[in-house]
Amino acid sequence: MKLLPVFAALVYAFLHVPLLILCAFSFNSSKFTIWEGFSLEWYRAMFSDAQLAEATWNSLVIALVSTFFATIIGTLCAYGLWKRNSKWLSGSLYLSLVTPEIVTGISLLALFQWIFRYWQIQLGMHTVILAHIAFAIAYVLLVVMARLRTAEPALEDAALDLGATEWQAFRLVTLPILKPGIAAAALLAFTVSFDDYVITSLVAGVDSETLPMVLYAMARRGANPVVSAISTVIFVGFGVLILLSERMQKNP
Repeated sequence: MKLLPVFAALVYAFLHVPLLILCAFSFNSSKFTIWEGFSLEWYRAMFSDAQLAEATWNSLVIALVSTFFATIIGTLCAYGLWKRNSKWLSGSLYLSLVTPEIVTGISLLALFQWIFRYWQIQLGMHTVILAHIAFAIAYVLLVVMARLRTAEPALEDAALDLGATEWQAFRLVTLPILKPGIAAAALLAFTVSFDDYVITSLVAGVDSETLPMVLYAMARRGANPVVSAISTVIFVGFGVLILLSERMQKNP
């Protein structure tokens, strides 16, 4: 047991030291992994890159829209499962989480191509948003379900006994209890949507390139300090979102 803190520290170092090195070299004046001095040149280049700006805007639009719909659908599904208490349906939620992303992406691509063949519609932002809604629902559902397990069903029953309708009991009793969980689920859905590459690359059109797709293409062409700069911004930004999500889940 005495070595447990040391083991934990080594694991955290293995996970986070590479990220810290990436952040440090985003401030390096050299294009290579040799420290030559502090510089904000790559951050200025990042903000002046038109392709990065367009890709970031696409990622934000896709993440916001998909998070909005996934949060609503996932919350209602979680509430329905909580009321029904179906083990089969609850167990099936994990299927989308354990299915490899490449399999999910290929299956969605096949579905879109099969449907759009009859409507003469091409791949684009709409297909990416639909795909992100599909996989983000599971994340929302699991987070909201965890919050519902701490709720007391007798509170709704008491509201119904006092003359409230089912909608009023949900809106006035259950929904306020769920608000921290819903907010945490929305932040998580936004994070996984903004960060997704595999599924997005399969269902995106020529005019719907996202930030992860652009970063991957830039990284494949060789070392680029701009990639380190934008990666640092993403790392810090989404680190804050994850901490907020955890805080919202813990607070009543």
